[in-house]
Amino acid sequence: MSMRIDLTAPDGTTAVLSTHGAEPVSWRVGGTEYLWSGDPAHWNRHAPWLFPVVGASAGGQVTVGAARYPMAQHGFARDLPFTVVDRGADAVTLRLTDGPETRVHYPFAFRLDIAARVKPSGLDLTVTVVNTGDVPLPYALGFHPAFPWPFAGGERARDGGYAVAFERHERPFAPQVGPGGLLLRDEQPIPLAGDTLPLDPAIFTEAFVFRNAQSRWMRFTGPGQGAVKAIRMEMEDFPHLAVWTKPTAPFLSLECWTGYADWADFSGPLQERDAQRVLPPGDEARHGVRLTLET
Repeated sequence: MSMRIDLTAPDGTTAVLSTHGAEPVSWRVGGTEYLWSGDPAHWNRHAPWLFPVVGASAGGQVTVGAARYPMAQHGFARDLPFTVVDRGADAVTLRLTDGPETRVHYPFAFRLDIAARVKPSGLDLTVTVVNTGDVPLPYALGFHPAFPWPFAGGERARDGGYAVAFERHERPFAPQVGPGGLLLRDEQPIPLAGDTLPLDPAIFTEAFVFRNAQSRWMRFTGPGQGAVKAIRMEMEDFPHLAVWTKPTAPFLSLECWTGYADWADFSGPLQERDAQRVLPPGDEARHGVRLTLET
């Protein structure tokens, strides 16, 4: 059974994490909610963690050695219970380790620690992946938060003045997404204007995937006259970014990944999947995300 953990910063900023998937389910600044509600009419998640793969796997399976293992889109961590290993008024660390429920899909020993700390107008998240086994650990990690669009809720408008601003100019093309969520070698144009993506619900059919992005932060910006200027998301060791929504859903998702979906023509082992990390036995890797509300 999942448990919700409340965190509070000195300025009254709050966050709530669920032990189900170690998912942040609330982030409130000044009493206003800035994470997506999880309304199942549109998308029943808030800010899931993606592990040990990001995106779809060819045939819904991954290959390790001579065996094939079923693997759901974005892996299994978001749907499993984490345990609390450390907790304070403003911080918590949650842990997932391998066991029978993971080895059915992924025959590796690992530890996944997700630490959250709420700060004034912010939420810091640190993820540590540890290879506790005696063979190399192939993994990918992603964070998939969604935010209300508009910030105060309600209907989106084409001329609403919202945009995504990147730290640097990004390449204005992304892989097309084929059947089953697999990536195609053909590309689609992204309507970038320099370092800015003006937002219009009509431009989204699939996620815009920025592989090997130059930016290490993105800002979801609102209209100039609004009290909230932007939601800023800074990333540490997440080289691939994505922007996604559904055409009728009042949210925007800013995503950061270490890997991405299989190419539709890929049929190799998991450790050779494009952008998959391989962690030596006994080693660990650390990744970070910082959310900040700019007013």
